[in-house]
Amino acid sequence: MDKISVVVPCYNEEKVLPLFYVEIKRVMDKMSYAEFEIIFVDDGSKDNTLQIAKSLKIRDKRVRYLSFSKNFGKEAAIYAGLENSTGDYTVIMDADLQDPPALLEKMFYYVKEEDYDSVAARRVTRDGEPRMRSFCARRFYHLMNRISKTNMVDGARDYRLMKRQMVDAIVNMKEYNRFSKGIFGWVGFKTKWLEYNNVARAAGVSKWSFSKLLFYSFDGIVAFSTMPLGIASFSGLILCILSFIGIVAVMIRHLLGVKSAYGWSSMTCIILFVNGFQLFCMGVLGQYLAKTYLEVKNRPIYIVKEKSS
Repeated sequence: MDKISVVVPCYNEEKVLPLFYVEIKRVMDKMSYAEFEIIFVDDGSKDNTLQIAKSLKIRDKRVRYLSFSKNFGKEAAIYAGLENSTGDYTVIMDADLQDPPALLEKMFYYVKEEDYDSVAARRVTRDGEPRMRSFCARRFYHLMNRISKTNMVDGARDYRLMKRQMVDAIVNMKEYNRFSKGIFGWVGFKTKWLEYNNVARAAGVSKWSFSKLLFYSFDGIVAFSTMPLGIASFSGLILCILSFIGIVAVMIRHLLGVKSAYGWSSMTCIILFVNGFQLFCMGVLGQYLAKTYLEVKNRPIYIVKEKSS
């Protein structure tokens, strides 16, 4: 009998976790032809998420849990779940029920019967999401596909079922700065996309503010593209050429006896522009240097404080 590991990253999900268990249990009972394990990864929650996971463990022996020593972030929780999964197939699923558990049966069919290595879910609508957030998300995917060689599908979720070979490939990528959507695309393998309409959270509130998503997108750009470095270098070269042309033009005008107009305001604007652009380029370099600094420290991606057997 095939075994499916269900990895569920959790951060302050006490309101929705019981609802999630009811839904995933309904799916597991329907898929009686497969063996299951559920791995709740408590990402340093400050509420009763861990206690609920423990109570579910008592009720259902298929439930396992990991609890971090602090909040390491969803990426670390995903990695921990994959690393500790034991199934022939592993699925990543959010606890808030925005990843419909009912799709799991169809996912398993495709990887089992149609020889896909993974089946991933993709939202085709963003109903209920702020318009600015939706617009920025779509622009981000468009930008990433332009500046990166890694294919990222608009509306892609972390919700996907993978064969063990793909899971092992992802776990072997032990980089500290993780961006799973990019990693899934980078490792390759044959992927089937399942489209579905956006589903609202069953309870609680989203842990992803606009600012967090913005910084998360920066991490993705730095992790999977060196294009910003190229843009900074190219723009610096253009400015140097323009400056040289300007100097030559001023010298020619001076030799011809043409007086130049002197104005502190125009000069101030030019200086501020050039200095601002230099600072921007330094910031781009700093982001790459910071990521390299964190990588060479070789710190663990997560620390487990408590786990079930």
